[in-house]
Amino acid sequence: MPAVWQRHPRYFLIVALVLTTTFFLLSPYESPLSTDSYAAYIRDSTLPARLERAERVYQKVIAGRKNLIHRYGTSSRDIVMFPPDKDPWPAYTAWSFFPPSFDCPHELERIGALGDGGKWACGISRLEHKPDCIIYTFGMNYETTFEAELLERTRHCQVWGYDYRSNSFGSHIKPNYRTHFFSWGLANFDSHEPHNNPRLYTLKTLLEINKHDHIDVLKIDIEGWEFETLSQIIQPYILSGEPLPFGQLIVEIHAWDKKFEDFLPWWEMLEQAGLRPFMNEINLVYQNYNRGKDTDLAEYSFINVKGNNIFISDPQGDPGYTDVT
Repeated sequence: MPAVWQRHPRYFLIVALVLTTTFFLLSPYESPLSTDSYAAYIRDSTLPARLERAERVYQKVIAGRKNLIHRYGTSSRDIVMFPPDKDPWPAYTAWSFFPPSFDCPHELERIGALGDGGKWACGISRLEHKPDCIIYTFGMNYETTFEAELLERTRHCQVWGYDYRSNSFGSHIKPNYRTHFFSWGLANFDSHEPHNNPRLYTLKTLLEINKHDHIDVLKIDIEGWEFETLSQIIQPYILSGEPLPFGQLIVEIHAWDKKFEDFLPWWEMLEQAGLRPFMNEINLVYQNYNRGKDTDLAEYSFINVKGNNIFISDPQGDPGYTDVT
């Protein structure tokens, strides 16, 4: 005598479906899909949607930073930048509190040479045909493969280079109408009278001299002066509520002799101004030649999520621009 499911296969399928659904709903290992599910992710086809999702993820990291501080102390004063090799061996370094967890909403790539000189950047393709593309770079010390590749890959980008230790760009760049070099330094104050050596300028003064109202990519490597200099650049914009005048910031951080309780508010100032880290690279070349010392040099790349710079806003009505992201 044939079994029931052989005579009525439709009944068997219905029962199987009911049992499977019941098991799924009652399983302790399953939970409803969150708004951060893969299905939601693949719908983020627009730039605003990608930025919104990246910001939600980054806010979780900020909350996690507070939890990590409380795990090892009651406040930032209790956190050591680089704990010594002794009991209780806390499982962190200063960089553990500042992961580059903001998702670049475009292509992420390393521009320039591997090793020293190359930098991580986000969405450089958006500069390829930008008519008013402006790059400022400070402290190259003749290592200019990053700048050379930007010039090669873009049609209109003008590169303004400053380094009081050098008298030109590196050998990778030949003088042309798109390059402008000055043996000056970037600082948090102006000191550029004829008798001053080196001659130092604030970013505000250089923008005024060059008649620029924006910078697409700002690259800074000024050997520890980034703390005072970036504070001088950023704080007026925070007070005024105006967005920073640059779309990306690429900076080498030299945390020499820094205390965490001082480093944290400086970093939070960057965040308050709209800067979000999307990549970092600990300087292991420096570490290799300073074995036994702290890993206190790190490159960070930030995108500015405030305003309407080219990396967070699609230009309207520009026939020379092509969005390839």
